[in-house]
Amino acid sequence: MRRFLLGALFVIVLVIGGLVYRNAVEHPTQPITCPLDTLLCPDGTSVSRTGLSCTFPACPPPNVSIPSIAISFALPEGLQAVTPPDAASVAAYELSPSASATASSTNSANIIIRRYMIDASSTALATIQQTAVDGVSGLPVAATSFSSTLLGNHRFTVVSIQRFDGIVDTAYYLARGTDVLRFDAIDQNIANWADPNLDTSILPAHAALKSLLTTLQGQ
Repeated sequence: MRRFLLGALFVIVLVIGGLVYRNAVEHPTQPITCPLDTLLCPDGTSVSRTGLSCTFPACPPPNVSIPSIAISFALPEGLQAVTPPDAASVAAYELSPSASATASSTNSANIIIRRYMIDASSTALATIQQTAVDGVSGLPVAATSFSSTLLGNHRFTVVSIQRFDGIVDTAYYLARGTDVLRFDAIDQNIANWADPNLDTSILPAHAALKSLLTTLQGQ
């Protein structure tokens, strides 16, 4: 009987000890001190680590993150997410006419983000050449028409996709290790689209895209 009582007491002690340990783990009495480093958001604000795991929370709007292509950016005012138009598109945005002083009620301004994988036997430049198709002729745009620009921390290959019938579509390509990202600024119903001196940077979609790309984060 004595051995039985000792065994029972031993089991009870183990159970109580386990409950105490579990309670200490789930409800620690000591406050958790997270590292004091911060995460810089695309719009210039920052967030600090929080929670039991001391992880960074998501950056609040207007910051947008697209985990599928590992990028984030600050979304310019007036842009609203819309349904992507094709299989290569990962995101699309529409700019309300009231968001720009240069826009009229007949203007349509859109931004589309696409992703193209680079084949193992190909290159980023070849991928850009294959996907930069003229919106009027349907033929690839000549590489001699490409230019480049530095926006924020990234250099982009710039291609005029279409300037015809009131549509001005310019693509900004970002070459990465295994893929190429394409950002299109599409302004429609532009009265002076044929003017060779047209400053596309003041068009609503083009201005919004340049602002977005200046804040772009990701490799």
